[in-house]
Amino acid sequence: MNSRKLGFGLMRLPLNSDNPTDIDQQQLNQMVDLFIKEGFTYFDTSYVYHNGESEIAIKKALVERHDRNHYVLASKFPTFQMPDDHQIEGIFQEQLDKCGVEYFDYYLLHNLNRVLYEREVEKYHLFDYMKKWKREGKIKHIGFSYHDDAFHLDKILTEHPEVEFVQIVMNYYDDEEPMIQGKACYDVIRKHGCQVVIMEPVKGGALMNVPSSALQKMQSLHKEASTASYAIRYCASYDGVLAVLSGMSSLEQVKDNTSYMKDFQPLSHEEYDILRYTKQEIMKKWKYQCNDMSVLDDNVYHVPLSAILRTYNSLLIQPNPTFGAELNYYKSFRTAYDRAFEKADYSSLNAKINDAFDVNIAVKEAIAFLIQNSFQGYIEDN
Repeated sequence: MNSRKLGFGLMRLPLNSDNPTDIDQQQLNQMVDLFIKEGFTYFDTSYVYHNGESEIAIKKALVERHDRNHYVLASKFPTFQMPDDHQIEGIFQEQLDKCGVEYFDYYLLHNLNRVLYEREVEKYHLFDYMKKWKREGKIKHIGFSYHDDAFHLDKILTEHPEVEFVQIVMNYYDDEEPMIQGKACYDVIRKHGCQVVIMEPVKGGALMNVPSSALQKMQSLHKEASTASYAIRYCASYDGVLAVLSGMSSLEQVKDNTSYMKDFQPLSHEEYDILRYTKQEIMKKWKYQCNDMSVLDDNVYHVPLSAILRTYNSLLIQPNPTFGAELNYYKSFRTAYDRAFEKADYSSLNAKINDAFDVNIAVKEAIAFLIQNSFQGYIEDN
């Protein structure tokens, strides 16, 4: 199978209306055809994308119209919507039927973190199901998508050596961010000898519309290069990357992505410098800023408030803040601390940042937004 690193993410498909199930099938067919024509093979869907319609749409666009040997298909089990134990086999078979395939090349437990791992994955022995399905030839490779810190990722991979790949958020903005920890998670995956699938390489579109100063630097090197090309090539430059997923929503996006990934060239040192500069320019758009936000982490609850505020700032700069990848992280993050920290008074910290902003207002606003919009359903109200 072709080794080109660009993957087709099927979470943001073209639509005929505002209804997420109203997929523009005709345009999707054209997008799939072009993607395969240009020599790319990796397609990534899920039980829940487009309210369950993504798997059906890819059956129509890909499975019914292309030779099974010309593509690889990945899908995901809805771990965060954990059904009764007896429903697990039925959901998996439903996915095979909806996609119209006898096997998945890559199959993932969707959206793992420290809480779901303990409460659902281990309780219902989901990795044992995966191993059984692999023995039966219904999946070729075992993996999971992950939204949590590097420490708990290392724990999961240590306890489950059968895992062959992990899908994580990585991009030049998030790789050093304290909540997402893209680079640290990548290092853990490679330490365990697994391959990496990268999601959110353009951060929900935030890295497509960069500040003009950064755009000028990008275009000074490559006049016609898109901002997305810098972001995706950054991710593909890492070793051990199986696929960099782009959630393509139009035929034009497929044309652009395939044009520079056909003959992929890793980033140069000068291009890395431009991306470091770009992140600094993007951070100037943050709602809450100060010279050193880490000073806020020295508080009575020993909670890294800087991580919460950086995460909130990062959500607000995205085209759709209520759909940002960060919303997968906070609810597991907060389980490590005395929950009273969410209602504490942080007025004494204002002086540490020279009153750059009101810490109480900022922290409570950030926490309320993260809780209200989080994707996961296991939060306790207290």
